[in-house]
Amino acid sequence: MSLTPGAHEPTRRQLSLFGVEAHDPTPADLAGLLAGPAQVVRMGGTARVSVEVDGAWRVHVLIAEFALRGLQATWELATVEGQLVVRTAYATTLAALGAAWLRTAVKRPPAGFHLNGPRLRLWAAAAGGSDQHGYVLRLGAPDEHCWEPVGAALAAIGLPGVLLGPRAGGPAYRITGRRRLGRLAELVGDRPAAAPPAEWPG
Repeated sequence: MSLTPGAHEPTRRQLSLFGVEAHDPTPADLAGLLAGPAQVVRMGGTARVSVEVDGAWRVHVLIAEFALRGLQATWELATVEGQLVVRTAYATTLAALGAAWLRTAVKRPPAGFHLNGPRLRLWAAAAGGSDQHGYVLRLGAPDEHCWEPVGAALAAIGLPGVLLGPRAGGPAYRITGRRRLGRLAELVGDRPAAAPPAEWPG
């Protein structure tokens, strides 16, 4: 995969340490999906991650990203019209992720949760898109207790977002401003071939 080199400004160089090019793909990157609308289920010493998406291109991108991490995946039509569901197979390599996010029966970010380029890339692939004000990363509607720590994780990597409630088209975080949008684009890396340009950061 071809990746765009980081800019030469000191600040941008520092941020690139969190970017896609600085990390090998691992199953732990699926924490980025869980920061958004995805869910995780545990079974014995394995776990499975699933997420509803609104377009076929997202299915193609996610399945390819899962394959990079040694994860098999399937997809099917969701009960909601126009929605698709992408699921990984149950895998022992996702067990730690499931244990970290399901300390109770409810999905919660673990202590010390952080975001980086690969995690943001998966989040953008599953639930990101541009609007007239910036770039929006959708959250899980039933996961209100996750919204604040996820927002703090965005801010920690220089991407403070505006939380949009359900009445404003959310739940989601909207990233605005040329500099922040540039950082987001650098962190998530090159646009996948299947992704429409308008739906990918940058």
